[in-house]
Amino acid sequence: MAAQQKNQLRIIGGECRRRIVHFPDGDGLRPTPDRVRETLFNWLGQDLTGKRCLDLFAGSGALGLEAASRGAARVVMVEKSRPAYTALVANRDLLKLNRTELVNADAAAWLARSGDVFDIAFVDPPYASGLLQPTLVALAPRLAPGARVYAEAADWTGLDLAGWDVLKEGRAGTVHYRLLAPA
Repeated sequence: MAAQQKNQLRIIGGECRRRIVHFPDGDGLRPTPDRVRETLFNWLGQDLTGKRCLDLFAGSGALGLEAASRGAARVVMVEKSRPAYTALVANRDLLKLNRTELVNADAAAWLARSGDVFDIAFVDPPYASGLLQPTLVALAPRLAPGARVYAEAADWTGLDLAGWDVLKEGRAGTVHYRLLAPA
């Protein structure tokens, strides 16, 4: 297989499998690698039919677009960066993933005003932002019973995960990831 070019990613499963999407350069923008996404969707199940998914800090769209490709009933992707948001709109339209709602907003502000409830959430803020822990706290009331949260961090040291159960975890290079459930 040919090496992947900079600023593009491949959808690895579902109706859009093998499709390539492009995204802009951005500070802290680093798509979840293919092998990590493969592991994540093995944990969650390959078919997300009927699931309501939230992708906070959507960035390249790797996780939200993957969830939509795998049949999620609804995917909400929240991205603050205007260039990244514009690319997400183009990619959603290219892939014809009509169950995907895109929001150009700050993730914390959107969570504070949203009353929506989700079965799966992807939380992957820029590593240096310090936003992972406050986002998990704000997200908890927006989760349905039995919900799962995928989170990425450069390092889990110093993060207080009180109120969360770690169901699975892994590491790929600098990416430390966990599948969490409200305790």
